[in-house]
Order: sequence, then C-alpha cells, then structure tokens
Amino acid sequence: MSYSEENFVSTYQLYVDMIYRLCFSFLKNKEDTEDAVQSVFLKYLKHGKKFENECHEKAWFIVTASNLCKDMLRQSWRHNISIETYDFISDKEDMASDDVYMTIMNLPNKYKTVVYLYYYEGYKTHEIAEMLHKPSSTIRNHLTEARRYLKKILGGIL
Repeated sequence: MSYSEENFVSTYQLYVDMIYRLCFSFLKNKEDTEDAVQSVFLKYLKHGKKFENECHEKAWFIVTASNLCKDMLRQSWRHNISIETYDFISDKEDMASDDVYMTIMNLPNKYKTVVYLYYYEGYKTHEIAEMLHKPSSTIRNHLTEARRYLKKILGGIL
C-alpha cells in the first residue's frame, strides 16, 4: 500500500510530538531523538499495512519507536551525554522545567516506558501489557515500583 502525501502529512502531524517525547525519554539527546523519529516514519512508509483503527495505528507507532530506541541504546558506538548539554524537546512545550517529567525520564527503561504510556498517553495497564508483550500483572508491578521510586525521589513535590 502506498500512502498519499496528504495521508502521510496528517499522520505525521498527529504522532510526531508523541514519538519525539517517547524517543527523547529513551535517548536523552536531541540528535539521536531526531534520527529515531525519522526512522520511525520511514518504517511507517515502508510498512504499507492498513491499520484496523487509530488505536492500532498509535500502538504500532509506540511499539516501533520504543523498540527502535532500545536498539539504538544497545549499539556500542552510542554514548550517553548529559541532557543538560542539549536544547530540550520543542519550542511548543517546555517539559524540561517539569521536575516530575525529568525524574520519569531518568527511571530505568522498564519503569519509564510503562509510566509514560500510562500517564502521558493514557493507556490502561492491559493495553500496555499487550503492546509490550508482558503480563498485565508485570505492568501493574512496574507502575507500583515506579510510583514508590518517584515518591522517594520527589518527596514533597507530589
């Protein structure tokens, strides 16, 4: 299936900010994040599959972006650079000043992904479990552990 230019542009506009935030939460720098976002949309163009509905399409983007970022993190040439050395996310929103968001970004990946999908994207635990191919109980445990960790770190902010 070939996507029309209009279809691609509207899909891009619908998901680009979400994908950027998700990728940035993994990669923590602007350059790698931009590369990942571009790669996700290239995969979308090559994918060529018609989605069942918008939820299915959104889930595909989230899973694809997460997997791509995990692959990038495994690459031996990649090095971590402090987040403070980069401009943050976008001109549209200044999440860098949000202590809670910044703390979530520094959680281990197993917590960060679940917390992001649950609180920022609004998915239910059973939906996250399906996306990540894990039992619902594992997702609930990760959320509980992440909340405990965040409470300890953030203390009076929550």
